[in-house]
Amino acid sequence: MKKYLLLIVLFSSICFAHNPNTSTIMLVEKENNTWVLQISASLTAFQQVIKTNFAETPYKTPEEFQQMVIEHIKNNLTITFNGNQNIAFSKGIVKLGHETKVVFEILGVPLDIKTVLIKNSTFKDIYKNQSGMLLLKSGFKKEHFILNNKNNHTLKLIADVDQFVIEGENDAPNSNTILYVLVTLVTIGLLFIILNRKKNSYKNN
Repeated sequence: MKKYLLLIVLFSSICFAHNPNTSTIMLVEKENNTWVLQISASLTAFQQVIKTNFAETPYKTPEEFQQMVIEHIKNNLTITFNGNQNIAFSKGIVKLGHETKVVFEILGVPLDIKTVLIKNSTFKDIYKNQSGMLLLKSGFKKEHFILNNKNNHTLKLIADVDQFVIEGENDAPNSNTILYVLVTLVTIGLLFIILNRKKNSYKNN
């Protein structure tokens, strides 16, 4: 779990601290099937979406700004497990800074996860926005995904043994698989040629 948390810090701080076009969503399993959700983006990005979506009721204090951030995220982030099981958000904490983080404890995550549907339109009003998505579950490989305009800021992930894959991608052979098959076929062909040559050599002798 410490390795997971270190990865979260590095991934969030290095890649997304100051760019308003990028953000991260991290869904992390902790002990006893408790889960934490963290959304990170530049303070500029949060200020922009709050200014756009709360134009009629501008904030006057940092506390009001924080409450608007939490409300905006809850209205624009959907996570569904196994086709029909939605999660519930805790109150939420906003950590203001150049890289602003919003942290929720989430409830209702099933023990047996088969599919995860994630839609995040929190920053849809920012031009060319994209979100890095990290889902960290004990016993599963660490993978990251991208939500952007091309996929309508929506991903459906499927649990495949010990990793999460995007729906449909596990049905198509990837480049490594194709390369492995080609190398195997070439190797078999070369062995066949060598064995035939040796066989013919024995016959001639």
